[in-house]
Amino acid sequence: MELTRYPRLGEEVVRHTLPNGLAVYVVKKPGFRRKYALFATCYGGMDLRFRQDGAWVDTPAGIAHYLEHKMFDTVEGNALQELALRGAEPNAFTSNAMTAYYFDSAEHFIPNLKTLLSFVSVPYFTEESVAREQGIIAQEIGMIEDDPGWQVYKNLMRALYPDSPASIPVAGSVESIRQITADTLYACHRAFYTPSNMCLVAVGDVDETEIVAAAEALLPAERGAPIERAYGSGDAGAVTARVERTMEVAQPQFLAGFRCPGAPEGLERLRTNVLGDLAVDMLLGESSPLYNRLYAAGLINASFEGGFDLLPGVAYVYAGGESADGDAVLAAIREEAARMVSEGVDEDYYQRLRRALLGANLKGLNSFESIALSMAEGCFHGFDAYRFPEVFDTVGKQDVLDFIRDNICDAPTALSVVEPKEEHNHEYHD
Repeated sequence: MELTRYPRLGEEVVRHTLPNGLAVYVVKKPGFRRKYALFATCYGGMDLRFRQDGAWVDTPAGIAHYLEHKMFDTVEGNALQELALRGAEPNAFTSNAMTAYYFDSAEHFIPNLKTLLSFVSVPYFTEESVAREQGIIAQEIGMIEDDPGWQVYKNLMRALYPDSPASIPVAGSVESIRQITADTLYACHRAFYTPSNMCLVAVGDVDETEIVAAAEALLPAERGAPIERAYGSGDAGAVTARVERTMEVAQPQFLAGFRCPGAPEGLERLRTNVLGDLAVDMLLGESSPLYNRLYAAGLINASFEGGFDLLPGVAYVYAGGESADGDAVLAAIREEAARMVSEGVDEDYYQRLRRALLGANLKGLNSFESIALSMAEGCFHGFDAYRFPEVFDTVGKQDVLDFIRDNICDAPTALSVVEPKEEHNHEYHD
């Protein structure tokens, strides 16, 4: 086991890699009663095509999310109930690139951890239970399909990435999940739920030797075969400049997206994320000149927000909210980005943004969930999340302006709009 201390953060992390390839991280929190564990696999909604046993396998959209739902089933019953009986609060999620199972507890940490490791590593499906789950997930899909915020996002991703699984919803569609069987679930579990493709993170006042012993006792001894994945090409395919649909909404909604190059792995990925976050704050944040001009003109309201997102092979800057004229907002964003690149930004303004972002990330260290997720993402993408301050120190104002030039001014751009149906009043109110 390797202990690393981070004096700037006041944190300690124990790292250990089991012979089967599982990465184990224990973030020490002496004196804390609360304990948290996350068991994650580098497998998400975008992993639809992969090579297994020498052959390429194509799987239905939504299968990673479907598998997450079914993993709580055990021969004895349901792992959620078992964990809850010991006072734990368990849950799980599936993103584009990761599936994670976790629990929060104050007592019985090791028994709960053993349950977590057992049900995630030992699948139990029947054709009957898989068929029953289709109705539950289909209802989830139906509910989110009625959400205008989801529709404006889904249409944006399809416009930006016509040739990438980034454009496919993590949950899939009602039609795609009908193709999922117990056999396809077992095949995907065998491919992706292998120790060398997973990591275990524990946060709290816990004993790392007990955690490692539990993992060694309960998890398979085999590493699992390396996984070759096919994500398509994020920068291929023509971007659709504008896509529009009507829904039962009171106010028009829009989401603009700027297609950026995919980020490399390792610390450079962490640095790219810092650059993207700073660029968005500088250009679109609530204290930015652009935000205030657009707000004063009535083109945006408090729903407006922007961000930067990294997915496998792709990245994008986005901005959106309610607006009667999303086209005008997008034009103003591009104009302001060009002005910033040409004229620069005030040093005091930049330093305020820089301190605010650093502070927000340091504040995240108070969240056990945030810590565990950051460690898992670092594991899967080859960086140490606790080296954030060092990476942050390498970013200067000109670096951020260069990011805005390359990833906003010169980027392929799409605009997704949801307009009210005709019977709704089109008048816009702040």
